[in-house]
Amino acid sequence: MKLVILDRDGVINEALPDSVRSADDWRPIAGSLDAIARLGRADYHVIAVTKQPGIRRRHLSFEDLNRIHELMHRRLAEYGGTIDAVFVCLCLPRHECECFAPCPSVLHEIAERLHVSLDGVPCVAATRPMLETAHAAGARPIRVRTGEGKSAARRGVDSSDFEVHDDLAAVVDALLAET
Repeated sequence: MKLVILDRDGVINEALPDSVRSADDWRPIAGSLDAIARLGRADYHVIAVTKQPGIRRRHLSFEDLNRIHELMHRRLAEYGGTIDAVFVCLCLPRHECECFAPCPSVLHEIAERLHVSLDGVPCVAATRPMLETAHAAGARPIRVRTGEGKSAARRGVDSSDFEVHDDLAAVVDALLAET
């Protein structure tokens, strides 16, 4: 099974400083929806992951989150694309979350549910914690310069530990060129 794991905010959609709290806040990054559709046409399964501590903070509800994801799926369908599943972490930073860095539990759950190895599976993210999560799980961390990755690049944050591309469309170009 060909699989790609995408961090939602900063890879698929614009990451907002106060987080995406409603469907009205959700804006796809230019080229991201077409890139996901191209993955599907190349027989990749696409999984999205997202941290949503705002639910515990009561900044958004499960209904809000469902509306955001319904919009994402509808907009993606306009391009002929799909996301097979969305895995959500609700932990607050103080909970010493095991879902993401330094613990890769969310990625292990994906592997277990899909009965696949994560060895070399592309995991695309704009943030160092998610990239470290991918690395810890044995996946292939790929950084994009959208989202937090864009501001990190401007601040000169070292990303030499990871493969880096401008955006998801560039990642998909590279992945499809490998096959």
